[in-house]
Amino acid sequence: QVQFVESGGGLVQPGGSLRLSCAASGFTLGYLAIGWFRQAPGKEREGVSCISRSGRRQFWPYYADSVKGRVTISRDNDETTVYLQMNSLKPEDTAVYYCAVARRGCNEYKDQRTLDGWGQGTQVTVSS
Repeated sequence: QVQFVESGGGLVQPGGSLRLSCAASGFTLGYLAIGWFRQAPGKEREGVSCISRSGRRQFWPYYADSVKGRVTISRDNDETTVYLQMNSLKPEDTAVYYCAVARRGCNEYKDQRTLDGWGQGTQVTVSS
């Protein structure tokens, strides 16, 4: 039942920006913790960011050191979509980006065993 559709990727030059979307298919996010992940060519999948909820309007972001200060994770008001605003993009950001539910919360979102609902991903390419 948990299923996501990722979109918003594309080709940008270094220093450019993209806004990725993670849309819930057939359900609302509620109190689920949602994470963004990426897999670059020849590398293993890594956690990028995560957003958790502790109240009706209280959301807490988590960021990997590799992207901290350059990206912002957020949710829409209708609780159907998680966004990842990416600025100051670097060639090393090139990867397929995925989102998934972190069943045990954002504090453990980098543990692949806790993740569910993968989509097909969206390609981000940063090149001049």
